[in-house]
Amino acid sequence: MKFTKMQGAGNDFIVINNMEEKIPHSELGMWAKKLCERRFSIGADGMMVVDSPDGEADFKMFFFNSDGSVGEMCGNGARCIVCYGYEKGLSGENQCVETTAGIVYGKRIEDRFYQVRLNDISSLKLDCPIEVDGKTYSVSYVEVGNPGVPHGVVEAKNLATRDKEELKNLARKLRFHKDFYKGINVNFYDVIGENDVNELTYERGVEDFTYACGTGSGATASVLTIKNIVDGKKVKINVPGGTLYIDSEVKNGRIDDLYLTGPVKIVAEGIVCDDSVEE
Repeated sequence: MKFTKMQGAGNDFIVINNMEEKIPHSELGMWAKKLCERRFSIGADGMMVVDSPDGEADFKMFFFNSDGSVGEMCGNGARCIVCYGYEKGLSGENQCVETTAGIVYGKRIEDRFYQVRLNDISSLKLDCPIEVDGKTYSVSYVEVGNPGVPHGVVEAKNLATRDKEELKNLARKLRFHKDFYKGINVNFYDVIGENDVNELTYERGVEDFTYACGTGSGATASVLTIKNIVDGKKVKINVPGGTLYIDSEVKNGRIDDLYLTGPVKIVAEGIVCDDSVEE
């Protein structure tokens, strides 16, 4: 099986072209869990599968978390897929990609810098009071796409110097909280300047902090834009893997045209030598 390893702001992925490999869809989750296991395999935050589109899109993308579960969509993954599509000749500089959360449009800005229009915000509820260990936290709930990728957005002042293990413990409890029936990705943020935000995301499916989360950055910027804390124009989101930029419009009190821009890199290409996923 041929694979491509890619990363976008430190969010790393294995990409499989299933138009060539023709792996049964029922087996893709199993392959994702096996191949994404760090140290024992290639290792990645998730696996993306390129396949033939159902409609008029350039191609279709399926996304799987590292635990083998299906993800609705992944913003940084989509940017990587747009780069993959361009580099592999599947499309031009402007692309239309089918995902399980809807159509995603992307384009090449310049070498190793790609932008995608994220799926529309299907749900946004500000400042939901959530109790954890006797303390109430203000969590804004956002779904990106339909079916949506669920996110919780939580302020964490002085994020850069906070105890990460303490935050991780809180993130796990919020991620599985009973009030969020699908579970959530937890995005901690700290506004450090005008349109300048530090962010750290705990991703469901990975069950840990990741170097970046594209839909999480979009969700965080959307909440801050609706609250008039940022203006929605080239909002700088500083994540452990680098810097992402979010642009959006607010129309009739709703987020419209949400764009994610940032770096992408093809890390390696190769062949999976082990022809079995059995232990």
